[in-house]
Amino acid sequence: MTVTIYDVAREANVSMATVSRVVNGNPNVKPSTRKKVLEAIERLGYRPNAVARGLASKKTTTVGVIIPDISSIFFAELARGIEDIATMYKYNIILSNSDQNKEKELHLLNTMLAKQVDGILFMGGTITDEHVAEFQKSSVPIVLAATIGPNEIPSVNIDYEQAAFEAVTYLLEKGNRRVVYVTGPTDDPINQRKLAGYRRALAEHGAPYEEEFVIEGDNSYDSGLEAYEKMAELAERPTAVFAGTDEMALGIIHSAQDHSVRVPDELEVVGFDNTRLATMVRPRLTTVVQPMYDIGAVAMRLLTKYMNKEQVDNHIVVLPHRLEVRESTK
Repeated sequence: MTVTIYDVAREANVSMATVSRVVNGNPNVKPSTRKKVLEAIERLGYRPNAVARGLASKKTTTVGVIIPDISSIFFAELARGIEDIATMYKYNIILSNSDQNKEKELHLLNTMLAKQVDGILFMGGTITDEHVAEFQKSSVPIVLAATIGPNEIPSVNIDYEQAAFEAVTYLLEKGNRRVVYVTGPTDDPINQRKLAGYRRALAEHGAPYEEEFVIEGDNSYDSGLEAYEKMAELAERPTAVFAGTDEMALGIIHSAQDHSVRVPDELEVVGFDNTRLATMVRPRLTTVVQPMYDIGAVAMRLLTKYMNKEQVDNHIVVLPHRLEVRESTK
């Protein structure tokens, strides 16, 4: 049978209020009494009921985290940053996988709220009016991580447009005039900002924008393989490619190698994210460094401020990025 606070009180010959004070770390308990209660807890194997404590304090010290794909290296690193800061501030995590499906995202939001979480960290693609309506109805704070939403919703990101601009500028300044952009889903606001950076770099360097040089994928390795097949069919052979994720960049490199195209001598490749994959491929991948761990950690810290009603000076956080040059470019 489950051991209750009543059983501990009887074993230690103290009141249930005294046991509660010991369990909750209240300093107003005599050391000898505290020792007696802790020994009783140890003997009986008592575990405090987190749900009951949450009902009493109106806090569950639990945070809901909604992630598109936990199997993705990108989101796994982000989740690690969230977990480390959550542990530091003594919060537990409920992690859910949404598959970047709107209906599932909205369902998970309501499920998290039903579980009485103290706050929610949300990662997704397109934030629709329905998402915003749910966010605004929420009784607990919500922070977006690596996700673009309306300015009134707290978020942590990098400057995706500027990062893409710098990556494509790097390729153009090395003499490349035909630079393909392999993007993730074009309805994702982050990918739209990357496309804007790509177009701005072309315009500032006098290179024409050609629609067939923008190839849509789904951020995965397989879509990188498929993107190269489409590149190979272009009338004008590209000399460089900017990929919206490292996974797609790896697919492009491997497919190019399968077609006996040498990287970087015949095709220069730049990725985005700087996941561990970037150093596993040969040649190693030149890529935009997006600080995934830091995005997760900063987003979690921002959420703790809201949950604890601390002062928040800036609810829109933009972290720094940089280009890490390796052997996939000349």
